[in-house]
Amino acid sequence: MDKKAFIRKQYFLKRKKNYFRISPNYFNPLIKLLKKKNKVGNLKISIYFPSSFEVDLLRIIEIEYFRTCIFLLPVIENNNTINFYRWKKNDVLKINKYGIPEPIKSHKEIPDVALVPLLAFDKNKNRLGYGKGFYDKYLNNQIKINKKNILTVGIAFSFQKHHNLPIKNNDYNLDYVITEKGIIE
Repeated sequence: MDKKAFIRKQYFLKRKKNYFRISPNYFNPLIKLLKKKNKVGNLKISIYFPSSFEVDLLRIIEIEYFRTCIFLLPVIENNNTINFYRWKKNDVLKINKYGIPEPIKSHKEIPDVALVPLLAFDKNKNRLGYGKGFYDKYLNNQIKINKKNILTVGIAFSFQKHHNLPIKNNDYNLDYVITEKGIIE
């Protein structure tokens, strides 16, 4: 088993064992960050449908600050990439091959802010995902091909911090990580 696979397994079990329901205050550092970056109004924010004991990011919809935002959910495409599509709270979702709900495809959207799931992160804001590279590929392509600068924020519990993650050239480095203890810049 390679080092990343070992760390993945370790943090998946740790998250399962230590999961807790976050309070709406969890998002206060994100609100402060978006205000500081002058990211206001009809922001397109990519979120994810939580599974496997991930932080319940859907709680963001209940917060007043985010009422004018456009939320996007990922859809896994046939070529093992992701794209984002608009989603509202009561929209119909379909279940993908991994058992995760996805919106019905309409028009692809590029987020202004990407709230990114992870299994582990380190002090340098490196992220360890599930190993398919969906977010790494998407974010790297948006920068290279579309010259799109997306603010990336990892969403985690503080116990998911690892001292030093192994990284590769194609791994995307996050701008920030938010936990229940605050923001890592």
